[in-house]
Amino acid sequence: MTKILPVIMCGGAGTRVWPESRDSLPKQFIPLVSERSTFQTLLEMLKDPVFEKPIVLTNIDYRFLVQDQCRAIDAEADIVLEPMRRDSGPAVAAAAEMAAQRSPDTVVIVFAADHVVQNRPKLVRICKEAASAAAKGAIVTLGIKPDGPATGYGYIRAEQPVASGSEIRKVQEFKEKPDAATAEKYVAAGYFWNCGYFVFRADVMQEELGRFEPEMLEAARGAVANARKDLAFLVLEAETFARAPKKSIDYAVIERTDKLALIPADIGWSDVGAWDAVWELSDRDADGNSVRGQGVVMEGRNVHVRSDEHLTAVVGVDDVIVVTTQDAVLVVSREHSHKVKQLVDHLKATNRREASEHKRIFRPWGYYQSIDSGARHQVKRIVVKPGDRLSLQKHFHRAEHWIVVKGTAEVDRDGERHLVHENESIYLPIGCVHRLGNPGKIDLELIEVQTGSYLGEDDIVRIEDVYNRG
Repeated sequence: MTKILPVIMCGGAGTRVWPESRDSLPKQFIPLVSERSTFQTLLEMLKDPVFEKPIVLTNIDYRFLVQDQCRAIDAEADIVLEPMRRDSGPAVAAAAEMAAQRSPDTVVIVFAADHVVQNRPKLVRICKEAASAAAKGAIVTLGIKPDGPATGYGYIRAEQPVASGSEIRKVQEFKEKPDAATAEKYVAAGYFWNCGYFVFRADVMQEELGRFEPEMLEAARGAVANARKDLAFLVLEAETFARAPKKSIDYAVIERTDKLALIPADIGWSDVGAWDAVWELSDRDADGNSVRGQGVVMEGRNVHVRSDEHLTAVVGVDDVIVVTTQDAVLVVSREHSHKVKQLVDHLKATNRREASEHKRIFRPWGYYQSIDSGARHQVKRIVVKPGDRLSLQKHFHRAEHWIVVKGTAEVDRDGERHLVHENESIYLPIGCVHRLGNPGKIDLELIEVQTGSYLGEDDIVRIEDVYNRG
């Protein structure tokens, strides 16, 4: 049996399912269609013995999210950090280099962290067959039978299977993201969608990158060679990685190589590219309505309501998506759900915080959540995980008052250590050097009241930090 090295692309922002997915917490880390995130669901599948310990390639901003989600399901992974986003081409090139360092004939499969696969056992079986073909020198893509003329996917025309008893097919043509009229022709002609899963031998991918994108290959090699360890992470060297052309692996290699093969993959695949896809993947009642959380639908059909905290009622409306978060409400027809990305672009252009950040901001030690704010005050809820602690820090413009709601806080203040218990508080004046930690076995929860002339998050001087943040 050919062992397979999984590489998980985990750095995207997923703005099409805003307001749940934002830059600060993108869709691969959100339980959109089940109780676990799509990233965690993929990790669970990769516990099959055919797979080696996966490499997770992610944005440096998401390193602790990846780590926490792995720990939550007892999954192991090598976490590699991209210093900046350069699209999937340089990421795959770096993965191929890391795989080749183990052995040039290492078989790699590239997955996207934010996709849904409903038939995971079948996907594992398909991966095994694809790996056998890849071991012989093919670059194998998994082909999805289209359910309509979508313009957001690459289309692939493939021959009949190369041998009896095999599903592997030689690719005749690969076309990236056609217009609507062309997509209709492709669907009628029996083309497949490219789902973005690729299986290849490390040296074969390097050979093709050398043919088509030598600059990308050399940049990736240099970034890996000069990578540094940072806590449990491997950080690709930034200056060298930045030289790689910003290009997807589809454009860089897949649509240009003559080594491409396809295996049909009827696996219940979706890239969850918009809210209508979430509705399609969700359990629905007899009227086609899907409700998650605190939602109610009356006299409506084909409605999707998602509201984890607030009661959200929809009455007498059909074919609509309603998503409620702590700080935003989205109402969009299912027909126009693909336009949410345009909405997010507009919100970013008008400098709306809600476009990119949730009220709940995750940190390596836990999270904080804004409760109230005014001209000279801000109130936050802070949760610190057991055994974790914030940086040793000070502020120039704000004082802080901490009230412990649950657990016990260990507070360093100007060189003195204090234990603050439930229903107790401590005051931190402007300029004092302080640190908050949780020495207990349960989450520490406290209310922070900030007062001062400037309350921005950049009013912080980190003196010492166990997470190596600047």
